[in-house]
Amino acid sequence: MKPLLVTMGDAAGIGPEIIVRAFQAGELADAVVLGDPAVLRRAGSPMTAVINTPADLADVPPGCLPVLRPPGLPESLAALPLGQIDARNGAAAARCIEEAVRLMLAGQGAGIVTAPIHKEALSAAGVPYPGHTEMLQALAAAPGARPPPVRMMLANHELRVVLVTIHLSLRRAIDEVTYDAVLQTLRIAHQAAAAWCDGPPRIAVAGLNPHAGEGGLFGDEEIHIIGPAVQAAVAEGLNASGPYAPDTVFMRARRGEFDLVVAMTHDHGLIPVKYLGVEQGVNVTLGLPFVRTSPDHGTAFDIAGRGLADTASLVAALRMARRLVQAAAPR
Repeated sequence: MKPLLVTMGDAAGIGPEIIVRAFQAGELADAVVLGDPAVLRRAGSPMTAVINTPADLADVPPGCLPVLRPPGLPESLAALPLGQIDARNGAAAARCIEEAVRLMLAGQGAGIVTAPIHKEALSAAGVPYPGHTEMLQALAAAPGARPPPVRMMLANHELRVVLVTIHLSLRRAIDEVTYDAVLQTLRIAHQAAAAWCDGPPRIAVAGLNPHAGEGGLFGDEEIHIIGPAVQAAVAEGLNASGPYAPDTVFMRARRGEFDLVVAMTHDHGLIPVKYLGVEQGVNVTLGLPFVRTSPDHGTAFDIAGRGLADTASLVAALRMARRLVQAAAPR
């Protein structure tokens, strides 16, 4: 069986230490870490086994953390201070992601689980992407080909939310809520959820405006954009409904009325999920040609190296990746 590929994240954050602690808890038995062995030893790994390919996992002695050091990784990362933005850490995080995608496209991994990166460190390193989602989307495309349409889903045991727009200013995000964007999101969400739902996924669509526009009194995007997109999705056979008032639809989904909610903007959709507890939240990128999950938290520079980081979200991301890989396997 192919291993999961776990990227180290920003070396100055909590990524390396939660990876080490998850390994010590037995949660990485089927995984290879892409990163710097010295950084992982600094994070508490007593023994690391440096490997050259994911297939070498089979030869790693018990109790050794298998680490694949991507070519071109900056040197001396373990000497850099914890909890501080550094372009070298941003470059290293990006290099690990690039190598993970290359290995996935070469058929050498089961899926990717990414530890947290720092957007400012990425920017300082000259990486032209604001986050994991956009970077993975670009890397997944064949040379010269158009990147695949992708969407972010945040999920926990109680709620699953898929976003139409993500890392944009709110003013720009509203402009990006178009008929085509909403309909494409519904198609991507349906295709992904069909793998784990019993029957057609029940998709609720949250409105953009208060009370979903209240018949046009508080905005007409629901009338002219969102509603027609939902109707088109239904005409294609999708079990979608809405737009619903965004201040109540998440409660209805949590109570079991819907399998997932499509929300128009980043904070609109993610605040309800994160309020339920980031320790169980998992970020899933839908639409990629491979499985990718991530913990629902950032680099936590303020507690890096202090032994306070919670591994729960990383463990949830690992377990979610395994379930999605299994669901996508030919039957």
